[in-house]
Amino acid sequence: MTSGSGSSRAGRVPALMLQGTGSDVGKSLLLAGLARAFARSGLTVRPFKPQNMSNNAAVTGDGGEIGRAQALQARACFTEPVSDMNPVLLKPQSETDAQIVVQGRIAATAGARDYYALKPSLLVKVLESFGRLAADAELILVEGAGSPAEVNLRTSDIANMGFAEAADLPVALIGDIERGGVIASLIGTHALLSPGERRRVKGYLVNKFRGDATLFEPAIGTIAERTGWDCLGVVPFFAAASLLPAEDAMALEEGRYAKAVDPARKDAPGAGAEAVTVAVPRLPRISNFDDLDPLAAEPGVTIDLVEPGRPLPVGAKLVLLLGSKTTIGDLEFLRAQGWDIDIQAHLRQGGRVLGVCGGYQMLGKKIADGHGVEGTPGEADGLGLLDVTTRIEPAKTLKEATGIEVTTGAPVRGYEMHSGQTSGPDCARPMLDLEGRADGARSADGKVMGCYLHGLFAADAFRRAFLETLGAEAANADYEARIEATLDSLADHLDAHIDIARLLEIARERSRR
Repeated sequence: MTSGSGSSRAGRVPALMLQGTGSDVGKSLLLAGLARAFARSGLTVRPFKPQNMSNNAAVTGDGGEIGRAQALQARACFTEPVSDMNPVLLKPQSETDAQIVVQGRIAATAGARDYYALKPSLLVKVLESFGRLAADAELILVEGAGSPAEVNLRTSDIANMGFAEAADLPVALIGDIERGGVIASLIGTHALLSPGERRRVKGYLVNKFRGDATLFEPAIGTIAERTGWDCLGVVPFFAAASLLPAEDAMALEEGRYAKAVDPARKDAPGAGAEAVTVAVPRLPRISNFDDLDPLAAEPGVTIDLVEPGRPLPVGAKLVLLLGSKTTIGDLEFLRAQGWDIDIQAHLRQGGRVLGVCGGYQMLGKKIADGHGVEGTPGEADGLGLLDVTTRIEPAKTLKEATGIEVTTGAPVRGYEMHSGQTSGPDCARPMLDLEGRADGARSADGKVMGCYLHGLFAADAFRRAFLETLGAEAANADYEARIEATLDSLADHLDAHIDIARLLEIARERSRR
């Protein structure tokens, strides 16, 4: 499909773009909740984000990768994720460089200035993807990135107003009152937009309100006087947001896994007893950390996300090494923190170690990246805890998989997303059997193991069996059902506090032009 044909069809589809006064104001979550609310009413809804930046990614059914948030939003729409839902995904590899994924496939690695020059050509791809989604949708909800008030990035913008103008979209602006200064952020955004961009904004939402919402009513008049924009809703803080997969690493800055077991909960496994601690080193390019979510939801488990400068905790039952966008670089960082020594001590004290994807690669004897897939070409000695070696190759494995965990026979399912190929003697003791294909490795004593399958802890039977080996009693919980229930609760929450009928009317006005 050409961009022209896609734009023609897309022009008749109701659509609304959610933009924010800044990053992390709740755009992804609000879009997911609205998507579930509209989808429950019988509409065929599709999520779309032109450009995303995150190392939390998901595999799509068409063999690509998109941002984790768009996969959750697709789920909220009762549909499978596809690459067109997030046509440009930037995966940071350093402070200045990022891997560029276009329509689900790796296209290039570029610095910020080089990427800036690529944007005009990427807009064509973005419009193609939008057009294909529009062919099967009755409503498209579009998520911006960052803020439209970033005037230094406005030229060739494809993430906010640049895309809104190219696709002729109405906009609802979101402000985060929890940050403070929400009135100034809304009025300031208005001041920095062009007259045409201001007209695209049909109103605003105030998100994450705590306390008595009537106290905000005087501000609504002030904002209307300065901007002419209507208030479309004041949304109270939704505490259950932490139960849903996070979009990116900003969630870690907010203490996402800082929870303690409440001994007063008589119904909770582990109540009245010390929780089992799982130590997770916080690596600079940590990726797909939502692998932790099912464990964090267990009352008898405490996730200790260990920040740089702090040793791994003594007494942890498990050290869990998660995925990494730059495995060799994060391995060097791990050593610089002295965490490699802590892991050795942890094993001597009877602890266990599990590595997933990049963490699995770190457990081996050597990692070689001769093509510079994840940065500068080179190789590094691994932690030597598994007798395996890894070669990083340009071809990337992106697929969903199901199977069993070998020692327990418990079913697992998830997805693979890796460029490495791992082999060696310990692979003769695989951790997983994925429909007849061995994956991962295990040490002779069974204390160290690793695999490439993301999402394995969402499998209830495996999670229970694995936690039993750590001495933790798992709750009798259906993790996937909890995600569905949380999305429904979020939709109910938004329906109670947002003029959803007005949002749908705004979206439909576009199709009448």
